[in-house]
Order: sequence, then structure tokens, then C-alpha cells
Amino acid sequence: MVLSSGLREILVCPRCKGELAATADGRWLTCRPCRLKYPIREGIPVMLVEEAEPVDEE
Repeated sequence: MVLSSGLREILVCPRCKGELAATADGRWLTCRPCRLKYPIREGIPVMLVEEAEPVDEE
């Protein structure tokens, strides 16, 4: 499920309050400065630092 653009505009990283970007597969929201990714489960973003995972090195 794709997040609405309105929702994506108001969501920020809970750690640094920075901008988030959706991954290509739509399963994560990533924060570049914190190098964390937040999961999207059943169309709902889980915006808890404790649930975040490190961004994979590419």
C-alpha cells in the first residue's frame, strides 16, 4: 500500500525531525541524516526509533 502524499508531507524522523523518503519498494521510510529506516506495516508507518533499522550500505 502506498502512503498518501499528504501523510508523507507531515511525517518526519522522530529522532532528528528531518525529512523522510520512501524506498522504491514502499516498505520503508528512510532518514538520510540518521541513517535509519522506519518500517511501513499494513500501510501504517511505524515511527518509533526502537523499531527502526540501520540503512543498508550500498
